[in-house]
Amino acid sequence: MVATLSVSDDVAAALEPVLQRIDEISTLPQIAARVMEVANDPDAGPIELKQVVETDPALSARIIRCVNSSAYARRIKTSSLQEAIAYLGMKQIRNLAMTASISELFSVDEKIGSYCRSQLWRHLVSVGICARLIAMRRKMSNFEEAYLAGLLHDLGIVLEDQYAHPGFVAVIRALPNAKSLVEAERAFLRFDHTLLGASFAASWRFPEAAAAAIRHHHASAAYCGEHINIVRCVEVANVICTLKGIPSVGLKLVKISQAALTGLSLTGEDIRVLAADLDQELAASASLFQI
Repeated sequence: MVATLSVSDDVAAALEPVLQRIDEISTLPQIAARVMEVANDPDAGPIELKQVVETDPALSARIIRCVNSSAYARRIKTSSLQEAIAYLGMKQIRNLAMTASISELFSVDEKIGSYCRSQLWRHLVSVGICARLIAMRRKMSNFEEAYLAGLLHDLGIVLEDQYAHPGFVAVIRALPNAKSLVEAERAFLRFDHTLLGASFAASWRFPEAAAAAIRHHHASAAYCGEHINIVRCVEVANVICTLKGIPSVGLKLVKISQAALTGLSLTGEDIRVLAADLDQELAASASLFQI
């Protein structure tokens, strides 16, 4: 059962039918859920993860293809799943499995006004890569958590598109005259993508850092939990990618958060350097966009 967050009665009334519909129709693919569970289990190791991954030949092939891509600059290619897992590590294997699973939600492209699904997919992967880049620059040890949180941050938009489509179309049509996506969503749907996405984070076994980023990536200052720096990384990455022309819904409707920049000790020059370096990171990680 989907966990509903604390909201007002009118928001809950609007949200509940959508939550029920998604809960009845959609679940995280079993292989991704199992990979997530094993990768996050401190008592599990590479052998257990290999046993899970090898039950899905398509996922195994994607992982091997990725580890052999230019992103990792390996001189000697491998065809061994065990070697790939040993080389990448459990967290990266988890992230690849989630990337592959989420990509399946974009198998059919569609364009509505400024929005198209393929562009949203590029935004999700780009924010994940950028959030990881920021975390690494800040010497955060959990930088792979930043990638996963970035990849999943706009899950609510995907769910709105698929399970609240008429209202979502109205939202997109209204965007040119809206101050933000969240404002338009609340006007037409009475809830927004951060709330919808966060409602599924627990039931789909997302790590707490990813769940926090889904809920607070537009307002990290409102979050006071232990994963605050991951949320900040995602918020800043979301802005950087949007300003670089990789927005979620086709329009540049986000603003830089001074609180997030201050919390991460980032200056304006740091942001300019990160934005410039992101091009190289995206090029090196091109295989993720086609996983």
